[in-house]
Amino acid sequence: MSSLPHNTHQVETSFDTRPAAPAATPERPLLDVHVRRKAFGQRTVLNDFRLRLQAGEVVSLIGSSGCGKSTLLRIIAGLDPDYEGSVRVNGLDRWGTTRDIGFVFQEPRLFPWLSVADNIAFDPERPNDARQRVETLLQEVGLQGLGQRLPKQLSGGQAQRVAIARGLFTHPLVLLLDEPFSAVDALTRLKLQELLSNIVREHRVAVVLVTHDVEEAALLSDRVLVLDNQAGNAPRELPIALPRPRERSDAALAALRHELLLALEAAHAL
Repeated sequence: MSSLPHNTHQVETSFDTRPAAPAATPERPLLDVHVRRKAFGQRTVLNDFRLRLQAGEVVSLIGSSGCGKSTLLRIIAGLDPDYEGSVRVNGLDRWGTTRDIGFVFQEPRLFPWLSVADNIAFDPERPNDARQRVETLLQEVGLQGLGQRLPKQLSGGQAQRVAIARGLFTHPLVLLLDEPFSAVDALTRLKLQELLSNIVREHRVAVVLVTHDVEEAALLSDRVLVLDNQAGNAPRELPIALPRPRERSDAALAALRHELLLALEAAHAL
């Protein structure tokens, strides 16, 4: 495959500052992704893949390593332009990076020489109310009073909270998370999962979460897509219709975890 991008629009490296389109509707979802083809060399990773989300909806992607989960996030974020297809937010085509889409990586990826506050507000289009925005986010993620600390003075869980706050700084419509809790201990993971649930409720942001944890997927998601390694196979979609907040001890949640495990095993067998 050529190294030039195959999506139908010219790739821009600057932030998209066009005005937002009217509110999303069922006919026009907040996020509409269609990857006709994404390949690495001769290996096709995603083929005719479609993903649509509404505001406040959480969709988790699970599947074995190499099935295209993280690649899909990079495409949506505008970090990988070498694909055939389109990404639309509120009905508008997006290409390159955009303030409408926030990204939280598996590792916090904080700048070690910047304070917590400056890491959160690291934005080429830093608004006039940046300081107040940072203080609000620090409170939301439970780090009030720590804005002047350096990353080396934080625990792993605190650093990931900073990364989440940074992902929310630009008021994104869509938040992408690539296994964001996999590098922390079990107790911190539970707390960060609760934090994410609160953020979705407060911000009404659409979330695409990549995870290998079926309990996490069942606990946080409205839908779970199970991908296999055969590009072109439609992912199996499991709706999670349980009311929120959800209890980990709920028998219905346990049944869904079991169903997700069976779906994951079946996908691995393909």
